[in-house]
Amino acid sequence: MSFADLGLIPELLQAVTEAGYTDPTPIQQQAIPVILAGRDVMGGAQTGTGKTAGFTLPLLQRLARHANTGTSPAKHPTRALILAPTRELAVQVFESVQGYATHLALRATCIYGGVDMNTQIQTLRQGVEIVIATPGRLLDHVQQKTINLAQVEMLVLDEADRMLDMGFIPDIRRILALLPASRQSLLFSATFSDEIKKLADQMLRNPQLIEVARRNMVSETITHVVHPVAAGLKRDLLAYLLRNQPGMQALVFVDTKLVCGQLAHFLNRSGIAADAIHGDKSQLQRTETLDAFKSGHLRVLVATDVAARGIDIDELPCVINFELPHTAEDYVHRIGRTGRAGHKGRAVSLVCAEEKHWLLEIQKLIKFEIPQEIVLGFAPGTEVAEAGGRHERASRAEPRGKTPEPRSKVAKPRGNRGGGARNEQIAADGFDFSRPYVPMPRSLPAEPPPQPRRPVAVLLGGLGRRK
Repeated sequence: MSFADLGLIPELLQAVTEAGYTDPTPIQQQAIPVILAGRDVMGGAQTGTGKTAGFTLPLLQRLARHANTGTSPAKHPTRALILAPTRELAVQVFESVQGYATHLALRATCIYGGVDMNTQIQTLRQGVEIVIATPGRLLDHVQQKTINLAQVEMLVLDEADRMLDMGFIPDIRRILALLPASRQSLLFSATFSDEIKKLADQMLRNPQLIEVARRNMVSETITHVVHPVAAGLKRDLLAYLLRNQPGMQALVFVDTKLVCGQLAHFLNRSGIAADAIHGDKSQLQRTETLDAFKSGHLRVLVATDVAARGIDIDELPCVINFELPHTAEDYVHRIGRTGRAGHKGRAVSLVCAEEKHWLLEIQKLIKFEIPQEIVLGFAPGTEVAEAGGRHERASRAEPRGKTPEPRSKVAKPRGNRGGGARNEQIAADGFDFSRPYVPMPRSLPAEPPPQPRRPVAVLLGGLGRRK
């Protein structure tokens, strides 16, 4: 099947050809005809399967009858609204709309927080048919009366499950109340939960459910692996893995903004070009970092889940979970950044004993057990072995009065550093979850030598006596 078989108009077919696409993906084959027929849709597909084009192309075709070359803002009212959870995803959708609308006289704009509103206000006042927005910034414009949603004909919720996770449901309900009841609504998501279905019942009218794969299924082009690791050695293991794949780009996921910045700094100190992207960075900083990563000038991008939404690199070879997500569905979202558009991908997870339950939940969701590979010298228990080795060496210290033999200044390889037997046992038996992580005791500074007691002066009758 070709795009021409889907009933697209010549202007869109030309844009698709110029973009380098020839055959529609399964989600596009099923969704485009249904949307063109005017029906509401609840669509689900694996991340990277082309669902953005699946709703963008039919949306543009349905609005093509309103295409107008006039300059009056009244001739360009807002007729389509696309909501995205993050700035990065909103920009990605906006770029797709711009690309496919090249040969149509339709205007589009993207509005999101973190930047000055004045430029956005000026664009909205000139009139735009398609608005791609994050919920919070859209409501800011509604409050400032700089946007009118009374003529919206089509509404799209992209990554609806992420909007739920980020607490956008109250904002979405406020937005729904501002839209005409007689509209076409589309809800797209990589995963479906019971909460998503409840939201669909509220905003969709007799929707067509389109799923090209079972719920929460991961791409077959992705290879998964778990590296059991001592919690205190995660950073070292990450640097070790990256140094052993010098030409590989990687997107590294962490849970918090603090760890995000610290890990990027550590990798740079280790000679690995890395940068961080998280919510505290300005939009300009985030854009520059993403551009550097997409162009290949930046080898490693460390990101939180929220900031990574919208990162779309067709041939990203590897995603690394430095910390496992606390929600199993987020694992599907994270690894969906690799293995896109039919390319091979690799999903690596560094897992310590405390993360056992999260790994089990992930495996339960994706319905298969992820292979585990021990990297010698970094396995759980290594830190305990290292600490024991130090105490043993301390007990064998040279007797007082004997001159110690000079030590060689040549650096010795790290190796197992006392954990070899334990590593071999874990490698044979799998991840030893039964043994919790025991923090390595820290060396305390030596106590200062006792100071002689100073005499205390007692003044009696103006004379000082010493005790």
